Amino acid sequence: MIRLDFTIPFLLLSFANCASDDGTNGDGGGTDAKSDGDKLSDAATDAATDSKPDGMSGNAAPVNLATAGGYVMLAKSGVSNVPTSAITGNVAVSPAAASYLTGFSLTADATNVFSTSPQVTGKLFASDYAAPTPSNLTTAIGDMQLAFTDAAGRAPNVTELGAGSIGGMTLNRGVYQWGTGLLIATNLTLSGAAGDVWIFQVAQDLTVSSGTQIILSGGALAKNVFWQVAGTVALDTTVQFEGTVLCQTAIALKTGASIHGRLLSQTAISIDGSTVVGL
Repeated sequence: MIRLDFTIPFLLLSFANCASDDGTNGDGGGTDAKSDGDKLSDAATDAATDSKPDGMSGNAAPVNLATAGGYVMLAKSGVSNVPTSAITGNVAVSPAAASYLTGFSLTADATNVFSTSPQVTGKLFASDYAAPTPSNLTTAIGDMQLAFTDAAGRAPNVTELGAGSIGGMTLNRGVYQWGTGLLIATNLTLSGAAGDVWIFQVAQDLTVSSGTQIILSGGALAKNVFWQVAGTVALDTTVQFEGTVLCQTAIALKTGASIHGRLLSQTAISIDGSTVVGL
């Protein structure tokens, strides 16, 4: 005997309930579930939202400057100044002597541990000043060189961006590396939060064209920006720069150039009517 009287209505009722549950709740209210197409669309949107540019693939730790961080300008062979400049922070040379701090109109402190200058809100130190200055500077120079090596050794997130010319770009946090020189010919924006870190590794020279600004946005801080440069650093007239410069050779700020950060050079630093404000 074949019994269809109850089975067929039951199947039809089940099918109807499934269709209703797929799109709406049982009482006809708002949607409880999305179609497969909607879910795929949302997943694609989420993926696009969560994805990060190459430079944001990870946040690097700040470079540890140790005692070198106590100086706004630190050089091994000399710091020269064309007046009048305005410097906020300590300035030092070692193993060079105080005679290689030029253009500052130095006044020795009575202790001979440091000197002062009308152009410097801070102290000036040299290797031939009284103890403990010589040993302190030896340590700071060593820390500067270690910081340079640290910055140079970070694994890059982005390499050869812009073929060595990045003016006009907006860059998120990250480690950026160039095997050549780096030119910043127009304003560069670093966009990120207060804890984000930027490390720029430059195998040759860093050149910043006249009038160019490094702009920090979104809460980015100059203390978390590091420029590790194996060649020379040249900030042209009226440049406004941000961050710590770790340079293996010479740093030069031309007339009216300014920096909010530090200038740490393994050879010499020269400034010309410049503004240097420490962190």
